[in-house]
Amino acid sequence: MATYSRMAKPTCLFPGRFQPYHNGHHLVVQGMTKLCGKIIIAIGSSDKSRSAENPYSAQERKEMIQAALQDEDLIPMFDINFILLPDVADDESWTKQAMELAGPIDMVWTGNEHTKKCFEGKLPIKAIKEVPGISSTAIRALVKTGGDWGSKVPDEVARSMREIGLDRLK
Repeated sequence: MATYSRMAKPTCLFPGRFQPYHNGHHLVVQGMTKLCGKIIIAIGSSDKSRSAENPYSAQERKEMIQAALQDEDLIPMFDINFILLPDVADDESWTKQAMELAGPIDMVWTGNEHTKKCFEGKLPIKAIKEVPGISSTAIRALVKTGGDWGSKVPDEVARSMREIGLDRLK
């Protein structure tokens, strides 16, 4: 009887700004755990913080994501790593930097059209569909207006956002 070896699961890169990390991002990572052997979360614009578009530092975002993943035991059950990805002047340099910082990767997961264009022809791309009604931009706007933003982020992220202070988003 012939035996077949299972193909190794790919190493997957998930780049994003995660300002903040929300339930849509969380669904993606949950899906990645089923299909990817190793997950690398690239925290983009890691050199930006304390602005309307980028209120949280790279370290704050990393800690929020880690807390949300640990809350569901995704860390340590799965091989999930983080890289900090600062902005650079041009797309080619940014893409090269992402690939160097991530190490060997087999696939990129993204729902961002600009990011897709950066990796086209370099790596296979798993296109992610946006979860209707959930985006970091919309969540930041809801915080500013006093809307219901807490249901759109994992509990640990909501806790972290309150701990850091919501006034940063106003």
